[in-house]
Amino acid sequence: MKFRNFPIYRIEWITSTFLIVTALLSLTLVPWFIWTYHAQVEGWGLVIALFIFYYYATGFGITLGYHRLFSHISFKAKWPVKLFVLLFGAASFENSALDWSADHRIHHKHVDEDEDPYDISKGFFYAHIGWLLFRLKPKPPVTNVKDLEADPLVMWQHRYVQWIGAFVGFVVPTFIGWAYATLNGFTSPWLTATACFLIAGLLRTVVVQQGTFCINSLCHMFGRQPYSRDHSARDSGAVALLTFGEGYHNYHHEFQHDYRNGVKPWQFDPTKWIIWTLSKVGLVENLRRVSDSRILAAELKEKSRTLGMDIDKLASRLDQRTRELKAKTIATAHELAKDLAGRAESLKELSLAKADVSGETMDELRGLLNQAGELLESLRRADAGSAA
Repeated sequence: MKFRNFPIYRIEWITSTFLIVTALLSLTLVPWFIWTYHAQVEGWGLVIALFIFYYYATGFGITLGYHRLFSHISFKAKWPVKLFVLLFGAASFENSALDWSADHRIHHKHVDEDEDPYDISKGFFYAHIGWLLFRLKPKPPVTNVKDLEADPLVMWQHRYVQWIGAFVGFVVPTFIGWAYATLNGFTSPWLTATACFLIAGLLRTVVVQQGTFCINSLCHMFGRQPYSRDHSARDSGAVALLTFGEGYHNYHHEFQHDYRNGVKPWQFDPTKWIIWTLSKVGLVENLRRVSDSRILAAELKEKSRTLGMDIDKLASRLDQRTRELKAKTIATAHELAKDLAGRAESLKELSLAKADVSGETMDELRGLLNQAGELLESLRRADAGSAA
């Protein structure tokens, strides 16, 4: 691309400058400061504690607040919870809850289409951060957050989000560091304050932002798709560890109004656990969740769609002798795929009608899913042996 064709007119100068400068300072100034002044800084315990607190507080401000509460209304919250996530969401410097939710709702409505704000088909860089650096001009009118525009707390944060973010995210940790050092008679309170600013403020901001960006990029490129392949969203346990449970993205795109992302008991989703805990003390209510039968129906449908194709791909790679030995397994797999498709439709109808599905039936269907997995694994081993 020639420089004269570079879309300079589309650059978001303030956003681009902030993202690039904070990232560069985190990679240069922060390590230099630690290397140069680690022995002189007193109160490293406080610095690390503030980093951890702000990492979780701003992270949950996005996952619990911006995402599950405001974007998807997967539960209702009392004002103390709203205020907390709005304050610390602002300190993540990911824009206001109103703007964040507007973009995210468009993403779900137009996922993988040109209207998708962070469309993965435009490449990893674009989905990860490029969409923030080069925004559409003129920006489309915001028409999908009328419910949030009626919330006074949300609109207060929207009007003053940058001031709130700067105060909560940078001024407060810096002041805490200086006050702590002064009260304890440290030799150089300004060094402790600077460490708090750089690590709990600057570095933490970049780490939380990059984790959020991974949902838009990595979780649309790598991972499993157990619920649907109609879109690019994928489940990634690794990304879930970085993002407080947001990595189970294939499930989320299928059932976006569920307050849970990690729906399985063993999946790491601390955001879900906090929402559930807050509901037990009366701070949140009306938790929305998809029924087990509807979730299983989606798994059965997706497995029925992919089982036959996976079996055919594996069988085509087997040598003649191995294919003959595995002919019964291949035939069984195709029959099972047909059975799963029928069971999925029946179960979906029952779940939509809110009819009771017995535990025995659910266990039987889970057994069929396990059987499908075992058949695939059997052919994968045969494929590996044939290749060897």
